[in-house]
Amino acid sequence: MTPASAARTAAMPSLGEGYEAIALLSRGNEFDVVDAWSSERGSRVIVKTVRPDRAPDTRKEALLRREGELLARLTHPHIVRGYETREGPAGPIVVMETLGGQALSHMLEFDGLLEDAEAAQLGLQLGSAVRYLHSRGFLHLDLKPSNVIAENGRAKLVDLGLAAPSGPVKAGVGTWCYMAPEQARGGTVGPEADVWGLGATIYESVSGWPPFDDPEREIGGLMDEDIEYPQLERQALPLGAVSKAGAALAEAVDACLRIDPGGRPQLTEVLGLLEEIADVPIAERRWR
Repeated sequence: MTPASAARTAAMPSLGEGYEAIALLSRGNEFDVVDAWSSERGSRVIVKTVRPDRAPDTRKEALLRREGELLARLTHPHIVRGYETREGPAGPIVVMETLGGQALSHMLEFDGLLEDAEAAQLGLQLGSAVRYLHSRGFLHLDLKPSNVIAENGRAKLVDLGLAAPSGPVKAGVGTWCYMAPEQARGGTVGPEADVWGLGATIYESVSGWPPFDDPEREIGGLMDEDIEYPQLERQALPLGAVSKAGAALAEAVDACLRIDPGGRPQLTEVLGLLEEIADVPIAERRWR
C-alpha cells in the first residue's frame, strides 16, 4: 500500500470545535496533515496534528507546538502561513493556509524535470525563504522537494518541524539523502546545512534523483543504500555528469554539496549566481 492510499484509508483525526476534517492528505510516522473546514474563517485550511493512533508522546506534541508558534511569527511570501496553534481532542493542532499546486516531488515525477532557468528561479524563491528564516534565528534542516509546494512558477516552503537554531544536533536529524554531512554525523550545524539542502533540492529538480539516491549508481562495487550515510563517505556525483544542466548551474550546485561546510558558498553568494542563471535583468538583481 502506498503512503497516499494508506492516508486515504486511515481513520480521520478529530480536530475539535470549529474545524471539520474533510480529507487526510498525508500520514507520516508521527504526524497527520488534514484538509479541513474552518467555520470561523468560512474557508478550507490545512491542519497538522499528531497521529491519533499513536500513544501520547509529549516530545512530539512539544515539537508540533513549537512549529506552530514559529510559523505564526513568520511572514514571507515563500513560506506557508500559520494561522494558529490550539489544543485539539488528541493534542495540539497547527492550522495553516491552504496551498494550491502540488509538492515539487510529485511534479518532478509526473510533469518532468526543470530547465536551468526554472531551477534557478526555484532556488531564488527557496533561498530567500531560508535566508529570512536564518534572520529569525532558525535553520530549516529538512529542505527537499516533498517540502516544497509549487504552483504556476511560485514555490512555498512547508514543514518546519525540524527547524532549530544553529548549534548542536543529534546525528541523523533530517532526511537520509538530503541532510548535510554535519547533520548525518551529529554535532554543530549552521546556515551551511541549509545551503546543502538547497543544493540537493535543485540537484534533484534537474536530474530526477537526490544526490545520493540513484539506484543505478555504484561506487567501488558498493551501492549507496549499503552505506548508512554516503554523504560522509564521498562527494556527490557532479550534477553535470547526471543531468543536462549547464556549466553555471552545475558548478553552483556542486559547490553547495561540498562535504566540508566551510567550503560551501554563503547563501547570498548562491543567490547571486542563481540570479545570473535565471537571467534576472541586471537592474533587478539584489544579491550581487
